[in-house]
This record gives sequence, C-alpha cells and structure tokens, in this order.
Amino acid sequence: MCILTFLKPGALPDVDALANGAAANPHGHGYAIVTGTTITVGHGMDAIAMIAEFATVRTRHPGGPALFHSRYATHGLRVTDNCHPFLLGGDPRTVLAHNGILPATVHPAIGDDRSDTRIAAEDYLPTQPFGSLDSWAGRERLERWLGSDKLVLLTVDPAYKHSAYLFNEQHGIWDGGAWYSNSGYLPETYRGFAAFDLGGCDNCGAWVDEDNALLGPHCAMCGFCHDWGLFYPECGHRLLGSPDHDFAHNELERT
Repeated sequence: MCILTFLKPGALPDVDALANGAAANPHGHGYAIVTGTTITVGHGMDAIAMIAEFATVRTRHPGGPALFHSRYATHGLRVTDNCHPFLLGGDPRTVLAHNGILPATVHPAIGDDRSDTRIAAEDYLPTQPFGSLDSWAGRERLERWLGSDKLVLLTVDPAYKHSAYLFNEQHGIWDGGAWYSNSGYLPETYRGFAAFDLGGCDNCGAWVDEDNALLGPHCAMCGFCHDWGLFYPECGHRLLGSPDHDFAHNELERT
C-alpha cells in the first residue's frame, strides 16, 4: 500500500511518524525537496539512513514543499530504482510519488522489472493523457484515473503554475503541517481506527460508523486492512465477530 508524506512550505518532518510509516512499508524509501530552482532527491533501501538524510536536508531547506515515501511493493523488484519519487519523463525539474495501486494501463509486462508508478512516471504521464494539470478538467481526469489513490507532484518547471500538486488530498490525513496518505504514520496501536476517526477508509474513503467499527481495522465497505495495507483475507487478520459476517459479501464484491 505504501505511505506518502507531503510537507507544505515551512513544515519540518516528524521523524517518528516517518519511522512508523517506514516500518510498515519496508521495501524502499525516498524523498524530494524543492530547494530554490532545483529539486533535491534521495533514494535508498535503509529507512533509518533515508529519514536522517531527509531531515537534515529539510532543515537546511525548509522554504519549499517536500515529500517522503516508503514503499510496500506490489509491482516491480524491491530495488532502489523502484523507490519513489520518480522523474516525470526523465526531467529532473519534476518528480512524483504515489500511494496505491495504479490501473492496469501501467502495470509492468512480463520481463519488465519496473513498478507501476515508475512506468506511469517514465512512459504514461509524460504524454499528458489528462491534459494540463493546471486546469480543472485535467486535475479531475487524473483524480478519476487514480480512483482512491493519491499522488504528489513537485516541480520547478516554469511551465507549471505551482511548485506542488496534491491529488486526491481528501483521501489522506492532515496532521499539523504534514499530509499523510494513510494512517500508517501513527504508532501501530492506533492505526486501525485512525483513518476512521480522521477521515474515512484509507483505501476507498468511506466513513465508518460505530457498528462497522466492530470489524476492527477492516473497512466494512471495501475490506481494506488499515493495519497491514492489504485486503482481507490477505492481511492475515481474523475478522472480529461472527465468522459468517456480512463482510464476506463485501469481499466477494471487491473481487
């Protein structure tokens, strides 16, 4: 599922929150910070080293927007080259990072070791399939394609009106000066209900009432497990309550 963190200008990272997210998403990490007329980018497989590097660079350059990403691999090899963020079309002036699983359009073919987001950044999105992202229509088309996924784009390219773009912001969580794509930034004890309390399911955005909360960390609408970033039963949890709960019907609908 991954976790994507966005920092607005002036905001410093909560390293404990980043460490929580990295522990739940251990397959590679990366960051990007707008540093004047350039973007400083780092990637690595060691969470502790990457968080420390990000915090150091951010302290030196607090004035621009920034992002940090920890990966939970679904497509592509678990290697540094598949760590977010990615250059958009190979242009170092624009980078993007994503949380979720993108549509089949950008899933890797047999023999392609890239992740879906890397393919989107390198091959698909540079063609501007949705039009200008500075237009209302372009943004709406991209967000519709993303579904409940989230995407952050940072740029110093003067062709863009802004230096930062946050797509499907409503499906994430603002906490202070930072935006998190899901509740994975919280200590493990609190992750299960955090998304329900702060804005709905991390995956589909559905709000959860007190009755549905009996399902513990699972969304009653789509079956997403907020502890593990997977769908039941892949997450390995046993649902709370009766074993023949209506949730089974929801899971069948999802598949």
